[in-house]
Amino acid sequence: MDIRFEKREHLKEKPDQKNLGFGKYMTDYMFVMDWDREKEWHDARIVPHEPMLLDPACVALHYAQETFEGMKAYRTKEGKIQLFRPEMNAKRMIKSNERLCMPPVPVDMFVEAVEELVKVEKDWVPSEPETSLYIRPFMFATESSLGVHMASAYKFVVICTPVGAYYAEGVNPVRILVEDELVRAVKGGTGFTKCGGNYAASILGQVKAEKQGCTQVLWLDGVERKYVEEVGTMNIMFKIAGEIYTAPIEGTVLPGVTRDSIIHILKDWGYKVNETRLSVDDLMKAGHDGTLEEAFGTGTAAVISPVGEFVYKDDKVTVNDFKTGELTQKLYDYLTGIQWGSVEDKYHWTVEVC
Repeated sequence: MDIRFEKREHLKEKPDQKNLGFGKYMTDYMFVMDWDREKEWHDARIVPHEPMLLDPACVALHYAQETFEGMKAYRTKEGKIQLFRPEMNAKRMIKSNERLCMPPVPVDMFVEAVEELVKVEKDWVPSEPETSLYIRPFMFATESSLGVHMASAYKFVVICTPVGAYYAEGVNPVRILVEDELVRAVKGGTGFTKCGGNYAASILGQVKAEKQGCTQVLWLDGVERKYVEEVGTMNIMFKIAGEIYTAPIEGTVLPGVTRDSIIHILKDWGYKVNETRLSVDDLMKAGHDGTLEEAFGTGTAAVISPVGEFVYKDDKVTVNDFKTGELTQKLYDYLTGIQWGSVEDKYHWTVEVC
């Protein structure tokens, strides 16, 4: 791409790397590119991160025609900066856009946009342990017109924020509320996409969970309210009697990049991974009889989040005495080791940017 660069007059002061939190500080620049039916993708540019001017009739504001991705750039101990499987995020966004009738961003274009922005913002990639530069590519309809239809104009934008741990608890077990009234997704819907509407609909469940002293929500399937699917913003896995169980990718579960990576690693380590429907009753039974050995969420933001307790109706089960399991910790250490460059990347998942 021919990317235009607009220099910022005054750069922002960098935040304290030891107290980054998650998503609080935006970097100096953002990538922006426009699409319309006549020109298709055009005017690629890296410009100062600043508010955008939108018409009140902008289609995205009324009909939620919007998709996004989440990925990270990591600084290795040698000072190099690398991405993790960026092509998977690009391909997933294409699938999300197809479902929402939005034009695709080609994989090479997506990856180039991310790489070029990270190169410009290299000084924002933190070096403290457990920190990274979170990257948020997103796309939305910009046509100014009321009426439910495929829009005639879109913007693709990439913004960045230096981050620490997603959860204040860090890699420590959390309490999970099993939601048995609200649903997240059904087959034929948008559950497999990464669109804002899915997350907006999940907030009420999150509020309910927090009122009961839980950190996240475990969603059940939308038809029978019986089978476990996702936990909050992550996929989830269970180690039961030595085997791994996780929900299958059948249209209601997000095909997570971290999920896919963990499954590859587990199989290489000799574990049997069952991508199959697991009922909440069987999960709770395994918790009571002691065969539920570990449980953990997987996602780009938190990487791996161990679960210490499930709360379902009037029942509760504690997992591994509310301690991070041995396998959970080993997976976290190994995957983050690849991402931060301290472990050999035999899968060729990392992409060096600069």
